[in-house]
Amino acid sequence: MDKKLCIITGANSGIGKQSAIQMAQSGYHVIIGCRSKERGEKALEEIKKESKSTSVELILLDLSLKSSTKNFAHKINSMYNVVDVLIHNAAVFDISQKEAITTSEGYESVWMTNHINPVYLTNLLIDRLKASENGRVITVSSKGLLAMPNLKVNLNDPEFKNRKFSMTKAYYQSKRAQVMYTYYLADKLKDTNVTVNCVRVTAVKIDISRHPELSKFTKWVYKQKSKQSITPYEMAKTYTFLATNDEITSVSGKYFDENSNQVKSSKYTYNRDNINAVMKLTNNYLQ
Repeated sequence: MDKKLCIITGANSGIGKQSAIQMAQSGYHVIIGCRSKERGEKALEEIKKESKSTSVELILLDLSLKSSTKNFAHKINSMYNVVDVLIHNAAVFDISQKEAITTSEGYESVWMTNHINPVYLTNLLIDRLKASENGRVITVSSKGLLAMPNLKVNLNDPEFKNRKFSMTKAYYQSKRAQVMYTYYLADKLKDTNVTVNCVRVTAVKIDISRHPELSKFTKWVYKQKSKQSITPYEMAKTYTFLATNDEITSVSGKYFDENSNQVKSSKYTYNRDNINAVMKLTNNYLQ
């Protein structure tokens, strides 16, 4: 295949979908990994239409499951020799969820979807990324972490088995872990041609119609919040910048905001002992 290959998880809506459109417009062959066949196929047609590119394909992927992640990677590895860009966009953040959801494999779904399986997927595709002239891994975190400077990854109970479940804490714990994973992997791959950077996503307008289960008050809160939010299209520009810009081919282990500027994360995330502890915990899930 002449075109460079970009994989984007969770690309059936929002930032992921807009990123898929932008990457297709940039001349990449884009693979969107989506959990729902119906929503994925609908998004696939919309992405092709809006990007005016037919070089887009759908492969089903449920990042809450290691088995699905493994099957997805197997399909990629069997079809392509090179992966140029891997964007870990998919994430679970359903504020209406009050209790932990255990997957069919026995794990808490937020922790697996937002952190463990993105790491697993990268591991499974690493040889294809190394085969690229400039492989790029892009992880995704959240600006909301600024409001939680003291939040740490709970090394003893990341899945809320012995403490009250909180979607907010589960989500932001996973996003803090992703920042630390970015620094870990960038250091691990420093002598290769693969770079690893993280996006700090700010408040982005959401399609409330996709969340009919929300209360009237919650919908009102989102409506007020959206007045200060940017569009998924604008946020996706940072994804595309990190995926395609020639001036950052050697930039790795950095954190970027919605304006594609480098920013700092919390002190906790830079501490080498903390990073190693989180990655030791992470790797225990991948044995």
